[in-house]
Amino acid sequence: MSAPRDFSGPIPLTAPAGAPGPGAETVWHPKYVWVTIGSFALIFLAAVQSLAVTTVMPAVSEALHGEALYAVAFSGTLATSVIGMVAVGAWADRAGPVAPLYAAVSLFVAGLVIDAVAPTMGVLVLGRLVLGLGSGGQIVALYVVVARIFPAPLHGRVFALFSAAWIVPALVGPFLAGAVAEFLHWRWVFAGVAILAVLAMAMIAPRLRGLAAHAEDPGSGSRRVIVRRMLLATVVAGAALALALSGELVTPWSWAVAVVALLVLGAAVVPLLPRGTLRAAPGLPSVILMRGVLAGGFFGAEVYVPKLFIDAYAWTPTFAGLGLTIAGITWALGAELSARHADRVGNRRLVVTGVGLLAASIGLVFASALWAWPGIVPALAWGIGGLGMGFVYARLSVLMLAYSSASSQGFNSSALQISDAVGSSAVIAVMGLVFLALGPGAGFPVVFALAVAIILLTLVPGLRLGHAHEL
Repeated sequence: MSAPRDFSGPIPLTAPAGAPGPGAETVWHPKYVWVTIGSFALIFLAAVQSLAVTTVMPAVSEALHGEALYAVAFSGTLATSVIGMVAVGAWADRAGPVAPLYAAVSLFVAGLVIDAVAPTMGVLVLGRLVLGLGSGGQIVALYVVVARIFPAPLHGRVFALFSAAWIVPALVGPFLAGAVAEFLHWRWVFAGVAILAVLAMAMIAPRLRGLAAHAEDPGSGSRRVIVRRMLLATVVAGAALALALSGELVTPWSWAVAVVALLVLGAAVVPLLPRGTLRAAPGLPSVILMRGVLAGGFFGAEVYVPKLFIDAYAWTPTFAGLGLTIAGITWALGAELSARHADRVGNRRLVVTGVGLLAASIGLVFASALWAWPGIVPALAWGIGGLGMGFVYARLSVLMLAYSSASSQGFNSSALQISDAVGSSAVIAVMGLVFLALGPGAGFPVVFALAVAIILLTLVPGLRLGHAHEL
């Protein structure tokens, strides 16, 4: 049997002949329902935390006199999440997902508690670093739980629910966070999520009892390999943090630091991904590569969508979030349609359709920025992009699990998340430097044009994902 990272053949994602189809059981079946609800809740709370902290951080930094650490409170969380992803991925392959999930959720809650009681901005940043370890590991552990508990025909529905878990936070998260900070205290934004995360884990815990480890390939989880991955993850985290902070430096030092950080990031991340990822080898490597490039193109552009509305159209922050809200809804819709019909449609047509929608979406935003089209055009256009992301993004998670053996689910899940995080952070940092160099007038069209080019590049790995149907 080929090693999982070398395998590139077609994988059947539908049930074999004579096996129960998706209609025989659903994610709401009594034996899955509490795992479904608990997993959904953990993803939901991670989304709430991410969106809420953006709302309250200005008040937090003012109250704790920590404006100098404002950026680190965000970038540090992303950096340590990479370490959490690698650690939990290796641990899950070696001993199953149960203990890693408990550890990741414990770190997530511990980080929130530290932030809730932080007396200084330095302590709050420490809590954010701990939270990053937990949030990065949590998603990887949940992916392995999905692989071990749910049958393959239900994976797409689970990941569609994970996409939907971001809708309500996108709609009401910032508003509720602001209300809590105004009428109670900003500390309750952190404490409230911590309490709910404990309750969500309690829903999953009973179903995890007796879940086997399935360590089919102990060599892949040897101590030497794990230590090497952890060291590389630490280097990746440091480089990602340096890249994120490079924009704070004066030119030309900002570009010099960014280039060095990108080179170090690229060299360190390669061993953490399946062999052949950078050359878009067919199968799993292309799945991992496409996820990172896709995330970079979409999220790199998304950073500047509300800024475009505020700077170019003089919209209020509330209305500036309109495009993101529409995209959140259409993303969930696209993920649900993909879960229902992707096996019948096939990966090639799904990729071409999704990438086409994304390119058209960002292209319309580019044209709006260049020729000052009415603001409703980019707002609705971004909703088209959300639909395209929904078609493809969750499908890549399904394919990753389909290409994974029980002994490689942790490694491959962490590789998917690392590719996502590194792709996003690298593109966002580079676009930030470009925008600062050009200014808003030329900066908006240029960053959106770069995003279109990056999205079109996803067709290279996207057309090499493999097949969804096998006889």
